[in-house]
Amino acid sequence: MREEAFRAEQEQGRYAPHVRPINEMVDALRDQDGRGWMPHVAPWHGGAEARVLSILRDPGPKTQEGAGSGFLCVENDDPTAELQAELFEEAGIAPRDVTPWNAYPWYINRSPKAAELQLGATVLKQLLGLMPKADVVLLQGNEAQDVWRRLLKAHPEAVRGRTLEVVSTYHPGRQALFVRDPEERARRAQHRIDSWRKVGSVLHGAEGRLRTSSVPK
Repeated sequence: MREEAFRAEQEQGRYAPHVRPINEMVDALRDQDGRGWMPHVAPWHGGAEARVLSILRDPGPKTQEGAGSGFLCVENDDPTAELQAELFEEAGIAPRDVTPWNAYPWYINRSPKAAELQLGATVLKQLLGLMPKADVVLLQGNEAQDVWRRLLKAHPEAVRGRTLEVVSTYHPGRQALFVRDPEERARRAQHRIDSWRKVGSVLHGAEGRLRTSSVPK
């Protein structure tokens, strides 16, 4: 997103057919009940046609308009997005295979509260309804895993009749590795890599359908 030409391309494709349903949903949700601003999904990603739904915690500063790109995108100018892009490439996953999202999709730049995650689950139900080709849900971090549990409890119809592989791992931000034990840091970093590889294997059919992967407690 540092490159003007790339950024202009994303702006021009904001309502391209594959992302239009999701970005029109974002338009409808922006400032709902005074909640404020929400970034669009960059057309660099798969939008409604993606096979992978990747969920993090909340939109970061580089997703803001003006201060950032205005989009959820692995090409944003921040370390979390950079690691995401590297994990995509290493696992053989194209950006168009994935739609990025957040447990709480409005911009707050802090940990969402329980009531906010409950609302995030309702929005997630709506998003899943726009993604009929989704095969995999990648939950990155505690809040992403929390919102998925809330979705299953409050809106089980959102996944009824669908075959979704759910892969859980650590958040790609630096904070996930803020532990003293170097072996634990290495284990968490490797868990993220392994999880992306599992997602890639589903897409490429290397190991057939996978069992749900979860972060060990």
